[in-house]
Formats: sequence, structure tokens, C-alpha cells
Amino acid sequence: MSHTRALSSHVSLRLPSDLIEAFDKLAAALDRPRSWVMVRALRSYLEEEGAEIFDDVERLVELDREGTAPFEDSLRRVRQIIDKAKAERAHSK
Repeated sequence: MSHTRALSSHVSLRLPSDLIEAFDKLAAALDRPRSWVMVRALRSYLEEEGAEIFDDVERLVELDREGTAPFEDSLRRVRQIIDKAKAERAHSK
């Protein structure tokens, strides 16, 4: 058994047909298995949006411990969220 298989687990889930078709097209274009494409998509999500969520949860835990956050930190975070939303809106046009 390969080292990668030893570190992986089997997961089953239902997905909309259009998602499966998109993964299949990517897999065919890349000459890779569908599961390889799906794992990359999940890793990308965790590295981007998932990381933001983890960071936000961590900050909330800190706030619970400390009770307050410096205004500058809060303002910087709000500006990041606004800038990200603006960039996504501009990208989708």
C-alpha cells in the first residue's frame, strides 16, 4: 500500500450532477482521476475561505478570553472584508 493511501480516508457524499460533470471535464482535460481534482478543490477551499473562517473563529476565541480587541485591528479586518467584496464584485462583472 502506498504512503498516500495509508494517510487517506474514504468519504461518500451526494453532489449535484452539474458539479460532477464539471469535475469530470477537468479530470479529463488534466488526464487525472476525478478524486484528484476534487481533493485539489477542497484543499484550495481550505487554504482560502476555510483559512479565513478558522482565523475568524480564533479571533472570536481570543475576544472571549480578552474581552476586547484593539480598534485598529477591528478596523483593519473590516477594511479587508470590504476590499475582498469589492474585488470579487469587480471580478464577477
